[in-house]
Amino acid sequence: MLGVPLPRIDSERGRAAVAAIRDGSTDRETTAVAVRFILQEFARIAPGKSVEVRVPPHGAVQIVEGLGHTRGTPPNVIELDANTLVALAVGAETWDAAVDRGAVRASGTRATLTELTPLAALRE
Repeated sequence: MLGVPLPRIDSERGRAAVAAIRDGSTDRETTAVAVRFILQEFARIAPGKSVEVRVPPHGAVQIVEGLGHTRGTPPNVIELDANTLVALAVGAETWDAAVDRGAVRASGTRATLTELTPLAALRE
């Protein structure tokens, strides 16, 4: 989502992809759609450029109001895998549990998804 914007994923398609991943799908395209939909939702509910969320290789987004950056590594970065992102988004795992098990790499004082997850649109 950085650089050239990707096409918007409609809610029905995004929710279906998230549900498929939650239910065990490992299809790469489905995973990419689920990740991009969740990142898109983060950007919608927490617009800004002070925190960068990265889910390699599927996408990244800058969110949360505050001082942004234009070059180099941003001061607040969160990196996690697709399955962890989905688990956080649907409420199957808490931020603290994901961090404790080493599934999240977060740097910076504002690098947290605690207030954004679970996503209201995806709660189990």
